[in-house]
Amino acid sequence: MKTQKQPCPKIHYQKVTYEHKLFVIDQITNGQISVNYASKKYDISRSSINYWIKKYATFEQNNKTMSKDKELKKLKERVEELEFVKDFQQDIIADMELITGVNLSKKCLPRTLAKEIEKKKVNRLK
Repeated sequence: MKTQKQPCPKIHYQKVTYEHKLFVIDQITNGQISVNYASKKYDISRSSINYWIKKYATFEQNNKTMSKDKELKKLKERVEELEFVKDFQQDIIADMELITGVNLSKKCLPRTLAKEIEKKKVNRLK
């Protein structure tokens, strides 16, 4: 007597909205619930939840990359602004030293800045 094999019943899951996916993933990543508990609670397969987490992580990483590009752009603009301010201040110090004849930059500033101011003074005298 041969017994006939019964096909395994396929589990049908309901469609899940994007907001619900993000809600479940947020709970898991914050440590409020585990993947197994979320699977049972929301009737979603663990593999689906793991897939969402993986997909969400790459999405989140891309958003951070974009914000890093914006941050880098802002930092470059700030560096240019500070370079302008530094040059302006060095010009003022060089002019003051030429007028008064006192070399304060050598006494009060680091060597690299004092050398830059000395170069500016030489250029002004030409």
